[in-house]
Amino acid sequence: MTAELETAAPASLDARSSRVIWLLLGATFVVILNETIMGVAIPRLVVDLKVSVELAQWLTTVFMLTMAVVIPVTGWLLQRLETRPAFILAMSFFSAGTLLAAIAPGFTVLLIARVTQACGTAIMMPLLMTTIMELVPPHERGRLMGRVSTVISVAPAIGPTISGLVLNSLSWRWMFLIVLPIAVAMLVIGVLSVENVSPPERAPLDGWSIPLAALGFGGVVFGLAQIGGATDASSGGSSAVWVMTTALGVGAIALALFVLRQRRLARRDRALLDLRPFLVRNFTVSVVVMVIMMIALFGTIIVLPIYMQTVLGIGSLLSGLLLLPGGLVMGLFAPAVGRVYDRRGPTVLLVPGAVIVSADLWFLALFATDHAPIWLVLVAHIVLSFGLALMFTPLFTTALGSVTKHFYSHASAIVGTVQQVAGAAGTAVFVTVLAAVTLAATADGAEALPAQASGVRAAFLIGAIVSLAAIVGAFFVRRPLEEVAEETGEVV
Repeated sequence: MTAELETAAPASLDARSSRVIWLLLGATFVVILNETIMGVAIPRLVVDLKVSVELAQWLTTVFMLTMAVVIPVTGWLLQRLETRPAFILAMSFFSAGTLLAAIAPGFTVLLIARVTQACGTAIMMPLLMTTIMELVPPHERGRLMGRVSTVISVAPAIGPTISGLVLNSLSWRWMFLIVLPIAVAMLVIGVLSVENVSPPERAPLDGWSIPLAALGFGGVVFGLAQIGGATDASSGGSSAVWVMTTALGVGAIALALFVLRQRRLARRDRALLDLRPFLVRNFTVSVVVMVIMMIALFGTIIVLPIYMQTVLGIGSLLSGLLLLPGGLVMGLFAPAVGRVYDRRGPTVLLVPGAVIVSADLWFLALFATDHAPIWLVLVAHIVLSFGLALMFTPLFTTALGSVTKHFYSHASAIVGTVQQVAGAAGTAVFVTVLAAVTLAATADGAEALPAQASGVRAAFLIGAIVSLAAIVGAFFVRRPLEEVAEETGEVV
């Protein structure tokens, strides 16, 4: 059961609040777009900056690592800062990082620029979710969270496409030069028009929590990111295994210490990331189902391009374009899903969504062969994206709506952190299974393409098995008590 509700939500969303939310949605779209924009540019950067592929990949890895380290801190940060200064801080980081990336004279400066960009992105997503929970009445939250789901799904999907189109005729610097004026314009608009919608709270900073969070979340995410290299004996596998195990070990120990410290600090309401939302069963179940869905999403995003390029022989740009319709489907359906949630609650969406995702993964586990037609892969990805669209909006809305107002910022930070860790875990699990099964099939005498296809099917099989838990969990996600109370007029 949730604790007593502390403050009644407004009867409806007023014009001032609506402007704030739309600005935050636009800014969040721009900053999340940059999370995936670098992947297609790696070959160009290897030539222009005269670095190895492994070093160039750090431009993507360091973004993910920074997000994993900074997001846990946002629970404390958003309690201390009002809406306007938090927005200015986030967009200042992002705009400065984008400018620095556009003029970077070499790899090191570009890497620093990506870290700076990621700091702004890490603040923006929890700020958006916390602001929606503060401003939007329960009966309208599904609709607004649907727009959040649109941003989360469409921005990463079109990032590689935009990057590919830019690189066809322009320098890689234009990936940042195009975004820079948009980011600066949003920063200026925020300075002039964003009003403070939530009062700051006194939240002392614990000196031990930040390094423990950095080592814990950063170590786990980095270790998971190294698993692919650890399974590849031809690329220094033994060295990668040592790096991976060390990072995961340090990360796990630091994470355990971080959790213990947060539990102790929570007794005095001084936690950097307050974990008490996990005491609410509905929040915990929603987050667990969300983890499974994120594993499926990120695992599929990494495996499908590998399958299309190495097994089916499709070029990188075309494979990126073939993934675009799925992202657009998620974005287009998310607002409608939010409206259905507001009227009917989560179960009517989550159960069929979980079944569709699971069925699609089972289908890919059976039919992702070395001679599958490309239209089959396209349709499978669109169906999977539709299933995920049914899942994310109800899960975000239910998880955050199940806690009291005092915990909105911490719950938003938990959800953001879970997304990063689950995404890294999904990538690691799928890539590890793919590589291991491919290697075993090759050792048994299979030809290269059938061996690679068997690895792809095995990766999807693991995802399909894990997805069965989401079907079970979907039946246990309940409408938050605050929403039920608003409908019935009862006091919770």
